[in-house]
Amino acid sequence: MKCPFCQSPDTQVIETRDVEDGTALRRRRRCGHCDKRFTTYERAEVSFPVVVKKDGRRTEYDRDKLRASFLLALRKRPVSADAVDTAIGRVEQMLLQSGARELPSTQIGAWVMEELRTLDGIAYVRFASVYHSFKDLSQFLDVLQEMQPPSPAAKPRRGKTPT
Repeated sequence: MKCPFCQSPDTQVIETRDVEDGTALRRRRRCGHCDKRFTTYERAEVSFPVVVKKDGRRTEYDRDKLRASFLLALRKRPVSADAVDTAIGRVEQMLLQSGARELPSTQIGAWVMEELRTLDGIAYVRFASVYHSFKDLSQFLDVLQEMQPPSPAAKPRRGKTPT
């Protein structure tokens, strides 16, 4: 690393610390030539797949767009920012693990729906209504019925048997 003051390549690391929840390193350095100190940051560079929209357009993955989708669905819902960040992290992990160079936006939307379903049922229905372009109330009802836990099977009555 060259010194930003004198351009000397003779610098040494004085201190290293994790920052941003372990996603980056902060390094304090000292120049061996001019003795000035400066800070550098190291982050892993990851390459997300290109997002292919429904109309065929291709765009770069944008974390802010993903966050905006989550926040819109979760508007005025009792879900913490940490829970949202964790869900976004899981979607990003799936993006990276897919290994694809290009990924349809529909797949990303499906992953978002899975995360919203576990975070908040109302947010899930909100997102699903836009994602699936609901045209009428029956489509809402179908999603709501999907979310209902299965009713317990009718259990036989115990006790006296009729005579």
